[in-house]
Amino acid sequence: MRSVVLVALVAFLRLHSASFAVAAEPASPNSLATWEQKDNVKVSLVSDNERHSLHTYFNTSPESPDGKWVLFFASTAAHGHAGEIRIRERQSGEEIVLATDIATEDAHRAACQQWACGGKQVVFHNVLPDGQWAVMAVDVPTSDGKVGKPRVVTLGRQLGFGQPGHAVFPIYGPHWNPGDHRDLELVNIESGDVIKTGMTATGVREQFPEFIEKKFGDKPISIFFPILSPDRNRVFCKIASPAGGDFRSKAASFRFGQVAYDLKEQKFLSLTEQWGHPSWHPNSRDILDCGRVIDCTTGKWQKIPDYAKYRGDHPTYNPAATLFTTDTISEGFGGPAGYWDVVVGDVITGKTALVHRFDHSKGARSWRVSHPHPAFSADGKRLYFNVSDGPWTRVHVAEVK
Repeated sequence: MRSVVLVALVAFLRLHSASFAVAAEPASPNSLATWEQKDNVKVSLVSDNERHSLHTYFNTSPESPDGKWVLFFASTAAHGHAGEIRIRERQSGEEIVLATDIATEDAHRAACQQWACGGKQVVFHNVLPDGQWAVMAVDVPTSDGKVGKPRVVTLGRQLGFGQPGHAVFPIYGPHWNPGDHRDLELVNIESGDVIKTGMTATGVREQFPEFIEKKFGDKPISIFFPILSPDRNRVFCKIASPAGGDFRSKAASFRFGQVAYDLKEQKFLSLTEQWGHPSWHPNSRDILDCGRVIDCTTGKWQKIPDYAKYRGDHPTYNPAATLFTTDTISEGFGGPAGYWDVVVGDVITGKTALVHRFDHSKGARSWRVSHPHPAFSADGKRLYFNVSDGPWTRVHVAEVK
């Protein structure tokens, strides 16, 4: 019986990877065998300056779509809450400051800085001196070397995660105090136009009344932390309710659930009651969440075979959808206390290769610490992650030679 179930599961995973997975040659970065060869993978610091250099999150790559630049939040503050948006040219090592005087919620996601418009712009959010939250954007220098001036795109919202090839990004009201911005909105960072969607707080309550009643009762709710699918037609998010107090606190709000929505069809798709650390499959249908592959159109899921119980676990696919990467506390996998692992795994078998094991017990002294948050480059040849092995949390890269 177990063998029948396993065969069915493998068939499911192959079917749900088929639209983007390619045949992985042994020497290809899309093959686990390549990452298993220790001599074939080089790990290095992206920027060795004495400061924090924070890659934001596993849902977005810090490398520009063309592979020229690496984006990070730089800070000399011990907590990592104040600093600059910088890019570093991979070949020359030249660094360019895109924005200064940036304040963040924590060192965990920094300024949610990410590539936009095919790498021509960078978008991020910032706490202004008057306490307002602003979604901001800045042009990346062109061949003439001219640096753009950071501009406010919209106020009173925070930035979700979009797609680097495009100008439209999801935004939402701050989870501890959303004010009038309780619904999902999209913003075009080129025009500044804010687009309302059908993914509203009222709609969530009407569509999933039992879940909302169980988790929030009659408390007000809002859309929180939206992540746009690769084709930009779907989005998933968490639901939040303010709890009061300082936003730099774990008690700022209550946050539960994972709701998927179809922006094109303007309809709710599914609810997954448990939010782990979800990320989109390149097919824009499936969601990888701590070893579960969830079909967002139905909410049904299957587990990747032999997917280990990783403590931490921020998983995401490579662009070809043949591999996943994630991070985990090393204890339980043969590592010492305070260490973390970054691994790459096969999406069909769950077999993994250890890419890097490192001390992650120090770094930015934020109330919400930075995790490694591994993410692939657009060509799948490089893997970026944060390391906190000293006074600074700094982004590293593992590259297939």
